[in-house]
Amino acid sequence: MPELPEVETVVRTLEEKLCGLVITDVELFKPEVIRFPKPDQFIEQITGKQFQKKLGRRGKYLLLHLSDHLTLVVHLRMTGRLVYCEADQPLIKHTHVIFRLSNGKHLRFADTRRFGRLLLTSTEEVYGLPGIRDLGPEPLDQEFTREFFKKELRRRRSRIKPLLLDQCFMAGLGNIYADEALFRAKIHPERLAPELSSREVANLHRAIVEVIASGIEHRGTSFRDYVDGEGQAGSYQHHLKVYNRAGLPCSRCGKPIERIKVAGRSSYYCPACQKPK
Repeated sequence: MPELPEVETVVRTLEEKLCGLVITDVELFKPEVIRFPKPDQFIEQITGKQFQKKLGRRGKYLLLHLSDHLTLVVHLRMTGRLVYCEADQPLIKHTHVIFRLSNGKHLRFADTRRFGRLLLTSTEEVYGLPGIRDLGPEPLDQEFTREFFKKELRRRRSRIKPLLLDQCFMAGLGNIYADEALFRAKIHPERLAPELSSREVANLHRAIVEVIASGIEHRGTSFRDYVDGEGQAGSYQHHLKVYNRAGLPCSRCGKPIERIKVAGRSSYYCPACQKPK
């Protein structure tokens, strides 16, 4: 699933392309990807709207602000893509929506597994939507300080890896960047959050901020489905230390990286550098 760095990269690439363009027509192949309003109302309401100068993001949600105080909310889920392209570019399989634009180009939404969703709502209601209203702070927010992080960890009786994936605890972090942050901080994914020492908390706080910033710098992580708003792959997969590297040597100690299940999710870690306590 695209995580914060991937969604942020999509927003940044689309912002450069869409500003000032008008949606002149919509072709909908799979009405079920429209969560709200009803598909025919969605098409009627969004046609003729202009993309605003500043787009947005909250957690893993794209917020495409339009004229008349409307916002197109997009959640890519597992395999969604939102790509700006030439009108004559061949359609890829599983293209579900085409937004025709006033400059003759397209904005296309495709999704192999069909978990992604689009929603059109008033801009003032965006942050009250289910799924968005309960999101926790983001790693690059000013309020995500080391002291705040320490206080919140002490309140949760949970293993650290599933806690980091809880979007109500922290928005935007997913499996890839959680594993990478825990490796940097030398913390086993099954450690209990309130039992981390002050030094470990500080190291993990710094690691989370660093891996998110580095992920954005490298335009996200591409294994299979993720591409940015221009259809280009990211490059952070070339910088991963543990994720998807089971059996390969640890970059620190040379021991093989291992894969375990934590709360039903795959977790990659170095058993020598990230020891359970």
